[in-house]
Amino acid sequence: MEKGMLLEAYLKRLRLPAIGRHYQELARQAAQGNLSYEAFLLALVEIEAQQREENAHQKRLRMARFPVLKSLDQFDFTALPSLNKARVLDLAQGSYLDKRENLLLMGNSGTGKTHLATALGLLACQQGRKVRFFTAAGLINLLTEAQAGLRLSHLERSLAQMDLLIIDEIGYVPFSEKGAQLFFQVVAQSYERQSLIMTTNLDFSQWPQVFGSEQLTGALLDRLTHHAHILTMNGESFRFRESMNKKEG
Repeated sequence: MEKGMLLEAYLKRLRLPAIGRHYQELARQAAQGNLSYEAFLLALVEIEAQQREENAHQKRLRMARFPVLKSLDQFDFTALPSLNKARVLDLAQGSYLDKRENLLLMGNSGTGKTHLATALGLLACQQGRKVRFFTAAGLINLLTEAQAGLRLSHLERSLAQMDLLIIDEIGYVPFSEKGAQLFFQVVAQSYERQSLIMTTNLDFSQWPQVFGSEQLTGALLDRLTHHAHILTMNGESFRFRESMNKKEG
């Protein structure tokens, strides 16, 4: 077998596709630049490592199931002066994930809570973390269906493998008694094992309206807030302001 074909066969068997795609071009560059064997080998290994890192990152993004990709660079801090930008940028470094701490984003509708939660989730993915995004209603539906299909234990194990769970829009829809109990199980399971980011338009005093039980709500908040960062994001709705600007234009 010709050496080139044999090499490509070995690369395929060893699952080194990036080297297979680029080794000929890199070999020409190495010959022209009079690179050492070690430098040539390093260039090959680097390009394979970079491709694998990018593939892993894309896999984490698909796993997270973000509804829309929004970055921290796109967040308009000037529109919400009460939000501590320095604190947000510190959280973006990811140390709260190492410490299994939670983040609660609280404020009226349209102030960028989902945007910020998504942006921090994207950064977590870039940092090599496993992330999953849910709306509160979507998570409750998923848990309820899993319980009815005798798949709840499997789903709970899957959720427990995540480094970060993002649960958006708590407070817009009240939970059933069963749904509230299932939600509590997720929070209890995550306590000091993984991080949660939650967004809500309600003060804590109003959460019993969502969960239907002051006792359950108290137990949930006890676990949720014990190791938590709480950011208040009250202000004028971004969406409303944007609509008014378009109308005026």
